[in-house]
Amino acid sequence: MAPTLVASRTALPPEGAVLAWGGPARRTFAAAHMTILLGVLGLSHGAANAQSVMLAGMMGSKALLVVDGGAPKSVAAGETYQGVKVISTSGEQAVIEQSGKRQTLRVGESPVSLSNSVSAGRGTRIVLTESSGGHFMTAGQINGRAVQFMVDTGATSVAMSMQDAERAGISYKNGQPVRMSTANGITQGYRVKLNSVRVGDVEVFDVDAVVTPQPMHYLLLGNSFLTRFQMKRENNVMTLDKRY
Repeated sequence: MAPTLVASRTALPPEGAVLAWGGPARRTFAAAHMTILLGVLGLSHGAANAQSVMLAGMMGSKALLVVDGGAPKSVAAGETYQGVKVISTSGEQAVIEQSGKRQTLRVGESPVSLSNSVSAGRGTRIVLTESSGGHFMTAGQINGRAVQFMVDTGATSVAMSMQDAERAGISYKNGQPVRMSTANGITQGYRVKLNSVRVGDVEVFDVDAVVTPQPMHYLLLGNSFLTRFQMKRENNVMTLDKRY
């Protein structure tokens, strides 16, 4: 039987639960306006002086920082949090400083490393903060190209539109043709193998994906990526710990 893909709504686990894969899911691509955007962080164990930080959102003139996978913290200009000083804020960006090194952070961008070394994608943990719309979304990379993901535990694999695949430089027409179920009926898509999928400082290789002709607001971060991790949710924070 030809495989099908039904892109589904994010199926979220109960608070404090370790996810069991599978189960029913519902479909949606509606994106709610977010007062506070989510934080994503990949952490490398054993890097004593390394520090990663991202701008999860803004609370008035305060920057909502996520440092080393911790809970989001509102920090005003001139204040310091875990060694990270906020120099200034403007709109949806903030200038921060640590050990004399300054960085400009923008809401929704991937976390930056404040260490002197360049991240090699060897992290083992991803921390996501739920948006006000109830979704877990994150900036990431496919084959080194920047993309925007929405976590979807009901999707069999990473899924993207043909337009997204082209922007990511994926030669999807060389992939395996598959029949796919969409809102407009049965159509043809393609099954491909991604060289790498990266979120924050965590990189996974040889990830199955499907490419659909149907437009999508976000790329779905499905189980071909998620099953490489143990997933746990506490309150509005989802933690992914890499298995292998």
